Amino acid sequence: MHDVARVAGVSIKTVSNVINDYPHVRPATRERVLAAISELDYRPNLAARGLRSGRSGVIGLAVPALRENYFAELADAVIRAAERRGLGVVVEQTSGERDAELLSVSGASRPRFLDGLLFSPVSLGQSDIDALQTPLPIVLLGERIFGGPTDHVAMHNTSAAQAAVEHLLGIGRRRIAIIGADPDADVGLDSPGEHTEVNSASLRLRGYRQALEGAGIEVDADLIRPSEHWNRAGGAQAVERMREAGVDFDAVFALNDTLGLGALRALGAAGVSVPDDVAVIGFDNIDESRYSVPSMSTVDTGRDEIAQTAVDLLLERINEKDSPVPPRTIKPDFRLIRRESTGFHDD
Repeated sequence: MHDVARVAGVSIKTVSNVINDYPHVRPATRERVLAAISELDYRPNLAARGLRSGRSGVIGLAVPALRENYFAELADAVIRAAERRGLGVVVEQTSGERDAELLSVSGASRPRFLDGLLFSPVSLGQSDIDALQTPLPIVLLGERIFGGPTDHVAMHNTSAAQAAVEHLLGIGRRRIAIIGADPDADVGLDSPGEHTEVNSASLRLRGYRQALEGAGIEVDADLIRPSEHWNRAGGAQAVERMREAGVDFDAVFALNDTLGLGALRALGAAGVSVPDDVAVIGFDNIDESRYSVPSMSTVDTGRDEIAQTAVDLLLERINEKDSPVPPRTIKPDFRLIRRESTGFHDD
């Protein structure tokens, strides 16, 4: 800063005012300082600025796995939303492990320079609400913890899943398999949700059940297919096992798009025509679903809006001073995307 001030012919205080975008600086003076900064290739010391202001201008995003398309695309959306607010983002992968998630929330797994954290847990659940009681502002993403002390950006999992299955029903399908349900999804079939842990899988399963029941179709446990991993291999294996077991099905509702892509691959390898013999719909609207062959129908959960809303809520909490508002839960709208795998091509 001394060097910049000398080259621009101004005081160090003026350089500081320009760097911090202080409004009351003459345009000509600002231009001289910016020219000196460019000439000297000066970069402010963010650590020193953070010590003075108590802020770093950097937030964290903790997700289970970046190799999963949804979380990779969510991270991209968060980074773009943060950039529009002048924030940097540090992305952390927890691998969905409980200890790693607890470390992420506590801040013990990283240097303490973050202003706040966007957190998508997998292993932590409703009984871990107290773990969210930290000085670090946190916005929760996902469906594992409800009613906690933090703002929460969630999805319309149940109603979106119901809409997906109703779309399959609307094109005449009656033997609709669901792929990616919990391994114990056949427990408590007569009382939806009573014995099921609250997470994305259980909420989407509930929507599946509601759609079938609304159409007067009995839920068949043989059509509820678990998958330990929500990836292509899991989707393909679920379809292969149904066919090996002789399970009759004319549609597949995959609980995420990567499962759906695996299902499409297995059906194609078996010579099953999609959508003539079996229709397929996924969930999340990842980029790849638009370019699969056939292109895959899906549910767009509003990922970009989720990212923007989460960043905005977190920034509000970071800047909060007196009279904080109570924790808020926001669910962006979803929309059904009909493509070739169910006989349409909306985009």
